[in-house]
Parts: sequence; structure tokens; C-alpha cells
Amino acid sequence: MLNPHGGKLINKIATEEEKKELIEKAKSLKKIVIADRYVSDCEMIANGGFSPLNGFMTKEDAEEVINNIHLKNGLLWSIPIVLPLPEDIYKDLKLGDEIALYDKNERLIAIMVIEDKFNLDLENYCKNVFKTTDIEHPGVKVVKNAGNNFIGGEIIRLINRPLREGIDEKYYLDPSQVRENIKKKGWKKVVAFQTRNPIHRAHEYIIKTALEPMDGVMIHPLVGETKPDDIPADVRMRCYETLIDNYFNKEKVHLSVLPASMHYAGPREAVHHMLMRKNYGATHMIIGRDHAGVGDYYGTYEAQEFVEQFIDELEIQPLKFEHSFYCKKCENMASAKTCPHPKEDHIHLSGTKVRAMLREGKRPPKEFSRPEVADILIEWAKNL
Repeated sequence: MLNPHGGKLINKIATEEEKKELIEKAKSLKKIVIADRYVSDCEMIANGGFSPLNGFMTKEDAEEVINNIHLKNGLLWSIPIVLPLPEDIYKDLKLGDEIALYDKNERLIAIMVIEDKFNLDLENYCKNVFKTTDIEHPGVKVVKNAGNNFIGGEIIRLINRPLREGIDEKYYLDPSQVRENIKKKGWKKVVAFQTRNPIHRAHEYIIKTALEPMDGVMIHPLVGETKPDDIPADVRMRCYETLIDNYFNKEKVHLSVLPASMHYAGPREAVHHMLMRKNYGATHMIIGRDHAGVGDYYGTYEAQEFVEQFIDELEIQPLKFEHSFYCKKCENMASAKTCPHPKEDHIHLSGTKVRAMLREGKRPPKEFSRPEVADILIEWAKNL
């Protein structure tokens, strides 16, 4: 098993004994309510998923990541993990202050210390990380709508986890727990599969192909904040469970969730996803067509090309797959590498088209989606 990124798995989760003291301490600290995606970041920092980060980035680290895809200490990192605050809150904070972070339900989440206050060049941020400054890009929209006042500093302790809705708690496993599970199974080579969508036939084909030379697969759906039109995480989890129960060798599958948010940063986010899965214990990761992309902002295989330049620093190895589909002539799943037939014989539906079909109560063809998965999605769509 690979070591965590940076060599050590961060753990900032308060023990039950610590919680009592910290809850009392928080009463005397400035109370700051943060948005859901930053609550997710608090958990990912505290549970080691963002190792080696131990808090929100300072200006020096954030700018190094934005401009050079590395932290100031030279370690590879591709996405800024920063905490923006409204001007009326930001202006009253001082370096060295300890503050209590709360979620929108006013639940105490964490205590952090302010080590830096800063602004960033948001146009440069968006251009470098997302390759666009277009406000229609969901990642750009998040950055620009959040404002330009940031604080950085260590998360002292995570006191409460984010609220969970609709997903069994047994799937929320920290990196240390997933690593222990992998050790118990005796797996040496583990391939991770990142997803924010239901697994359709093309995904199933890619996962099973990748699994052949591996000891096991980590199906690791991202269940933090996504685009409003993405299928909800609890619905997707039902799809994953059904698919694994009916079509996978369950002895070779580990299913748990990644409580991080999407950035839709394409190539940059492919690196980010690989580093997180390295921290969770994977040795390999599937990088498919337009990984973490959205719209037409990135080239079809740009993410695959991008990660290649960081292979030595990543350590976790990419398994690169071409666009997959069902071929009516082959009567099987295939890709451009394996199928000689023209596009007219290929069945592929975009996520947008599938969602439109579901809203109309239409069943995606069996060549695209397993019937058990289609049943779950149709039921969800009818209740919209």
C-alpha cells in the first residue's frame, strides 16, 4: 500500500473527551457560519483525505497551487483549499484568533486558528484552475460568488461531522478505516473509481476491465456538493448497491463514499481525485473520458494527458480508458480500441439526454443501463 501523500495521514478528529472541552471553549469564541462545501473541506482536512493539509491554505500556499500546482514546500497539489468569508465578518478577524466554525444549521463543526488573511486574483485563479473565467462554469461560479476575502489556518479539531441524509452511515469511512479494510482483505493492488453519476453499462465495463489485473476495486462515489442538476447522492447510492449486488463479485469490491465537493476542474481535479484516493489506500485510479469535466471546457482526453506529467509525484498510477459504448454489431461493450464498427452501431447516451428520458418516464435502453438501475432512476425522476 502506498504511503499517504506527504508521508503521514492527518488526523484532526476530536475524541469524545476532547469534544466536551472544545464545545465549552467554543462558547467564548467568535462564531462563523460557513457554507456546506467548506464544512465538507473541514471534514476532509480532519479525516486525512486532504493529507498533508492540516487546515485551510494561507495565501502563499494558495498562490503556489494556483500558479504552480504545488504547495510552497514543493509537494504536488492541484486545487486551492481556501475559506472565503463575507466582508462584514472578515474585517473584524485578527491573526492568531481562534474561531468556531458552524454549519448552516448552527451545529459546531470545528475550531481553527487564523494564520493568514488575504485576497487573491480571482481571474487568475479561475483561468489557471478551471481554464476559463466564464461565470457559467459551476466552479467559476462558486469562486466568484464567494467573494475575495479569505482566511487560512490550522483546523485544531473537527468536533462534529456534517449532517448525513439518505446514505447509510456505514459508507462514511475515513481514509484510515478504508486502509485497514484493504489490509484485512489482503489486497496489494487496488484500483479506485471516481463517480458523481449512476454507474451505467459503460462504467461497469471499465471498472470490470480495470479490476482484472487488480486485487480489488474501490468504488468511491463523491457525495459532497455537486451541480444542482446532478442526480442526488442517496439515489446514486441505491444504484451502486443494486449494481454490486447483481452484477459484481462482491468479494472484490469495496464501496464507501468520498464526502468531498466537486469543483468541475477537469485535468486539475483528476490530479486532486488521485491524491485523495492515494490517501484512502488505492494504488491505481481509473481516469476516463473528460474526467471531472463539465460542458465543453476541457478536451476529451485532456485529463489523461495532464496527469502523465506528474506520474512520479503522484505515485498512484492512472489507468486510462477511452470512451466506452455498446456496439450492436459486436453485441458487447467496447471502445474505439476494440471495436471496428462505425458510430451508427454504437449506443451512447449523454447524462443530459438520460435525465430528460427519465423525467418523461422513458426507460434507457438495456444496452445503456441495467434494468434494476433504470427502475431506481425512473422512480426518482417521477417524484421530481
